[in-house]
Amino acid sequence: MDLKDQLKDLFPDHEPQENSQPVSKSEELNIWMQDDPLICEYSKRKGKANTLIKGYSGAKKDFQNLTKVLKKEIGVGGSHKEEIIIIQGDYRDQIMKILKDIGFNVKRVGG
Repeated sequence: MDLKDQLKDLFPDHEPQENSQPVSKSEELNIWMQDDPLICEYSKRKGKANTLIKGYSGAKKDFQNLTKVLKKEIGVGGSHKEEIIIIQGDYRDQIMKILKDIGFNVKRVGG
């Protein structure tokens, strides 16, 4: 007997609700979407490789949420300052894939 059968025995009158409208990934992550493309570029700072994401014009909370999502998906450190998201290491391809899955337009700059 699986969990659904057990729940049906406990609550015979309950009808499960189905979500009528699917939630987009950007709404789920609480990130503002923009039409202009984001710029993903490689940079060295103090001799260490970094990936910079420029061109995002969201609020400070949106920067925090987007930075958090990228850091968590890739499993690396990073930060955001002065409307630039900085991810430690050269992860341009992975970042571009994640941003495209969310729904952003992305341009690769350099190399």
